Amino acid sequence: MADIWWPTAGSSSDGTADSDDSADHEKTDSSRSSTRLTRASLRLSQSSQGKHGGSTNARCLQILIVQKDVLVTAPHVDAPPDMKQLAERDESPPRTPTGNAPSSESDIDISSPNASHDEGMAKDQKDSGSDPSHRPKRRRFHESYNFNMKCPTPGCNSLGHLTGKHERHFSISGCPLYHNLSADECKVKAIEREKQDDERSQGQSEESRHATRHQAPTARQVKYKEKVQEMRKRRDAGLTKEQKEKYMEKLRMQGQITEGSNMIKTILFGRYELDTWYHSPYPEEYARLGRLYVCEFCLKYMKSQTILRRHMAKCVWKHPPGDEVYRKGAISVFEVDGKKNKIYCQNLCLLAKLFLDHKTLYYDVEPFLFYVMTEADNTGCHLVGYFSKEKNSFLNYNVSCILTMPQYMRQGYGKMLIDFSYLLSKVEEKVGSPERPLSDLGLISYRSYWKEVLLRYMHNFQGKEISIKEISQETAVNPVDIVSTLQSLQMLKYWKGKHLVLKRQDLIDEWKAKETKRGTNNKTIDPNSLKWTPPKGT
Repeated sequence: MADIWWPTAGSSSDGTADSDDSADHEKTDSSRSSTRLTRASLRLSQSSQGKHGGSTNARCLQILIVQKDVLVTAPHVDAPPDMKQLAERDESPPRTPTGNAPSSESDIDISSPNASHDEGMAKDQKDSGSDPSHRPKRRRFHESYNFNMKCPTPGCNSLGHLTGKHERHFSISGCPLYHNLSADECKVKAIEREKQDDERSQGQSEESRHATRHQAPTARQVKYKEKVQEMRKRRDAGLTKEQKEKYMEKLRMQGQITEGSNMIKTILFGRYELDTWYHSPYPEEYARLGRLYVCEFCLKYMKSQTILRRHMAKCVWKHPPGDEVYRKGAISVFEVDGKKNKIYCQNLCLLAKLFLDHKTLYYDVEPFLFYVMTEADNTGCHLVGYFSKEKNSFLNYNVSCILTMPQYMRQGYGKMLIDFSYLLSKVEEKVGSPERPLSDLGLISYRSYWKEVLLRYMHNFQGKEISIKEISQETAVNPVDIVSTLQSLQMLKYWKGKHLVLKRQDLIDEWKAKETKRGTNNKTIDPNSLKWTPPKGT
């Protein structure tokens, strides 16, 4: 017999009768386990009470007691106020551990602590053949589903979905507000993604390898092919200087040799007007003018002739900043520290980029030293060229960037700059080499210099055996550069397992004739005119 738990009785006599009945049942069958009235059985009693109809003022509770094969109904007792509140509270669907209503019937069974007992009661009722109104009512999905479910994100109204494909959401993973978006934005993004997918699939189908294998070239491809053929013909035809200038002007006007839409075409530098070759990252307000005015002493750039004239009237610079480390005749070399004279070095790099293709150093000039070569007259020291080198180079590069101004090209100043860089390497007792990659003009200049150095060394060498290491220590040229130059001159041979250096007298005689023809006007660097000590640290 199962014990019955009753909160409060309507009268004392009823309570006594109930206790007596329970005592008698305990004597007859004490081996049965005790069970409590669960919330599910209470809910069943309320539903059956609603069907039979009862007054609102006195709501009755019906308790089902299941014995072995007998269904016993307890007498109707007035429910106390606390029990009424408990029944009203139980009319709503039970909550899950997350605070939401269960979405299926299985959730209700799991949440009940005495689910196995409820199933047993329902089975016994079915076997007893009692009134169907007293059978437990099976909940359907629409009765257990809570349509008041909301997104756990504070302030969210559960409308929209992160994917843009649903009207509502009930989790953080699909909440637009949790991802700092709105429902309309999610829908717009979903439409854009669909459009992109359609375009991508359409493009892939159109650009299929099998579809374009036998396709004729487009008009754009034909035009580009013709342009390339024309450029190659002009390159191979050996154009004269006037034709080359016209052709460069044509390309410049068409914008084919610029890196951007804005390019400075000419600069006014001292008494020269120079045509630029490449794009330089000057500020846009200056680059779009097409013509730039540069002070040849402080390298400040200006927009108009009037501003340049006013600047020259008050500019006190007559030579580059820094220390003068070399002077012979009118030629001087100044050592400029990029950390101490940052603005001047930045302006120098911007100016050099107009004539160099592979230069990438513009504003980060602090780790570099700049050696500026000038030619002096009664108005000041005019810029001829320069080269820069790292203060601390782990690969022993003695040149990072080198430039000769266009008005001083093909006059021997480039070789002077290269010779001066190797002279500094000799003073430092190091073997130097220029930083790679070299530009086309830079490679030509260095190959010419290395050839001249090797032929001079061969001309003065009187021994029978020669070593590349000795040549490198004597000239401060990297052994790799020496080997590449000897191979280009066909002076390095491999014979019987040994590398032999051939002394080609015809090349030495040819070099000697050129040196004699140049005479005393040959521009060279005099090591005795150098007043310089290697810098310590940075």
